[in-house]
Amino acid sequence: MEIRRDVFQAIADPTRREIIGLIAKKPMTPNNVADCFDISRQAISKHIQILTECGLLSLNIKGRDYYYTIEPKKLTEVNDWLEPYRKMWEDRFEAIDDLLNDMQTQKIKIKTKSKSKK
Repeated sequence: MEIRRDVFQAIADPTRREIIGLIAKKPMTPNNVADCFDISRQAISKHIQILTECGLLSLNIKGRDYYYTIEPKKLTEVNDWLEPYRKMWEDRFEAIDDLLNDMQTQKIKIKTKSKSKK
């Protein structure tokens, strides 16, 4: 029985997110990846397996070395899911920025009026 994993399951784990970050910088062997963590090589191997199953990593064999590389297109699923939320928060931050600018303008007008009355 084949286990199907999706990108969201893969990135749910902080260790896997860190592995993605490392391999995104340069292709790495499982041993290179394991050297960056204080957990067993078997645990790293399992994380890499999950990332590969969901399509975030691909394996390239060069001689006797196995290199994993990132598959950035697969991360578009995450980006596509996040986009409406990103837009919502950008709109909210713009509204707050507009409010703060209005308040600052009102504060300047009040100070100017009070100085002109003196």
